[in-house]
Amino acid sequence: MLYYLTVTTHVLAALVWLGGMIFFALVSPILRRVEDDATRQGIFQEAGSRFRTVGWICIAVLIGTGIAQLHFRGWWGMDVWGSGAFWSSRLGHTLAAKLSLVLAMLVIQAIHDLVVGPRAGRVRPGTPEARSLRRKAALLARWNTILGLVLIYFAVRLARGG
Repeated sequence: MLYYLTVTTHVLAALVWLGGMIFFALVSPILRRVEDDATRQGIFQEAGSRFRTVGWICIAVLIGTGIAQLHFRGWWGMDVWGSGAFWSSRLGHTLAAKLSLVLAMLVIQAIHDLVVGPRAGRVRPGTPEARSLRRKAALLARWNTILGLVLIYFAVRLARGG
C-alpha cells in the first residue's frame, strides 16, 4: 500500500511540475503580446514566482518519493549502487539515464529560478538586457520541458522493467 501511495504521489508531483512548464511554454507567447513592457515583466515575474515555489516543492517530493521507490524496489543501497553488474544491465542503463536527466533538470531549474529569472525581474523592462534575460529564461525553460518529456520515456521503461 505504501509503495503505491509513493508512486501515486511521485506521478502527481511530476504532473504538476512538468504540466506547469508546459503551461508556461504555451501561455508565454500570448503574454508577449502585452505591449507595455513593465506590465508584461510584472506578469511574468508574479507567475514565475508563484510557480517557482510550487515547482521546488514538487522537486522535493519527487526526490523523496523517488528514493522511496528505489528502496521499495530493492534498487537502493551500496550493494546495488556499487555493483557493476547492476549498472551494466538494461535496468541499470535506464536508471542511469533517468537519474542523469533528473540531475540535468535540477541544474537547469536552479539556473533559471535562482539566477536568470530573478535578474530578469530586476532589470528595467524593455531594455536590451531585459529582452536578453527573457530569451535566456525562455530557452532554459524550454530545454527543461524537453528533458522532462524525455524523462517520462525512461520512467515508463523503468516501470516496465528497464
